[in-house]
Amino acid sequence: MATYTYTARLERGAPVTGTVAGDSKAAAAAELRRKGLTVLALDEKKGLGDLNELLEGLTKVKLHDKVVFSRQFATMINAGLALLRALFILEEQTQNPRFRKIITAVRQDVEAGMPLSDAIEKHPAAFDRLYVSMVRAGEIGGVLDQTLERLATQLEKDDSLRRSVKSAMTYPILIGVFALLVLFGLIVFVIPIFAGMYNDLGGQLPLLTRIMVGASDFMRSFWFIVVPAFFLFIYGLRRLRRTPQGTAAWDRAKLRLPMKLGPIIQKIAVARFSRTLATLVSSGVPILQAIEITGKTSGNTVIENAMNEVREQIKGGESIARPLEKVPVFPPMVTQMIAIGEETGALDTMLHKVADFYEDEVDAAIKSLTSILEPIMMIFIGGIVGLVVVSMYLPIFNLFQLVQ
Repeated sequence: MATYTYTARLERGAPVTGTVAGDSKAAAAAELRRKGLTVLALDEKKGLGDLNELLEGLTKVKLHDKVVFSRQFATMINAGLALLRALFILEEQTQNPRFRKIITAVRQDVEAGMPLSDAIEKHPAAFDRLYVSMVRAGEIGGVLDQTLERLATQLEKDDSLRRSVKSAMTYPILIGVFALLVLFGLIVFVIPIFAGMYNDLGGQLPLLTRIMVGASDFMRSFWFIVVPAFFLFIYGLRRLRRTPQGTAAWDRAKLRLPMKLGPIIQKIAVARFSRTLATLVSSGVPILQAIEITGKTSGNTVIENAMNEVREQIKGGESIARPLEKVPVFPPMVTQMIAIGEETGALDTMLHKVADFYEDEVDAAIKSLTSILEPIMMIFIGGIVGLVVVSMYLPIFNLFQLVQ
């Protein structure tokens, strides 16, 4: 299938340019006409088509892209625009090449008569189970615009939470990487200079100095083994984490991390659980399906397993709050608020309040963590540099004995 660049005119609009795929020039022109465009120029794209397709395949669909898509989609549907027309406009406006291709495929499926929820379900890279289920509920209830608004709000909350966590962890990670680079530079380039001087003087070196010199000799002699082994170790850890057993072990370990990291991760998980379940319930998704989706999209196997147990107990007539009381991840306040929501028939409202509370808690905890981590990381770097410096200057204290 070839790729064509086109210049066309929208009905009563200005000329637009873009690309379209087709088996032939005639097929590409027919596709443009189906979009309501009057073709002014159409030429086959030469050269880097395969490379462009490869790059498009590597491009990720970012959360921000989905937020903008959902908000604009909801606005256009609410304004009375036809579904196909809204999809076509979104297709033209989307900057992400991979997401644009997905929207094109969705628009073509909808044009062929497929429901929107079924069309987006074919593209899990862009639309997860939460998104598909809410769109399906919105279609059934005839409130697709309201559902898309809720989705956009949910995604914005997730995006804001992720960005705050990433921004808080960027500084410590950079400091840590810098410390490792400093240590590597000292071991590989600085210590050998001192080692040569010590060899000329002779005598027995202190233990700490011998350890550092030995580490330097090993790194310089076997760097072609050490460096690949380090990256293979990181790669192996990542592969292990992607296995079901590795994922479960990592999710449990994250909740026990020291320096307030574990409690922050717990609060993030509870906030996401509450927000997701509240959004699904308020959108009209059946409670059993909502609980299943919440577990699958929670990002933590501890919560996912808890949701599976809750779902089975609800089938037996149990409430939501009682099974959650047995899961240590959920604080008593959360289960009590859920119980009150069930009793009063305002479960979604209570869950939104829980999510708001824990998102505020996460923000405060991250600020506190950042203020603690900064001096700790500076002490860490100072300790590394100081250890190397002390090990190199210890022999100088008995330098006169070595000279004699």
